[in-house]
Amino acid sequence: MPITSTKNEDSTVIAVTGQFDYSIHREFRDTYKNLPPNTKIILELSQTAYLDSSALGMLLLLREHLGEEKANISITRCNPDIRRVFEMSNFHTLFNIS
Repeated sequence: MPITSTKNEDSTVIAVTGQFDYSIHREFRDTYKNLPPNTKIILELSQTAYLDSSALGMLLLLREHLGEEKANISITRCNPDIRRVFEMSNFHTLFNIS
């Protein structure tokens, strides 16, 4: 499975392994569709080798589900290439990226 989800006492950690692209759209949506809007999400990308524009769209849908500006989403441990995609697309202004 390319996606794992773990609930902690104060957050939900979603980890993506391999390709973050349209092929995992349904599985990604299923990890958050039943979460309440105030859920803190940590998206862990240390094992993500690639992400494309559909992944960016999926992140926007996640943000919308969790309340747009009120969403508490952190993206962690992404490789330099993925970090560059986030910066080029200005996602660093929408998400906490570390």
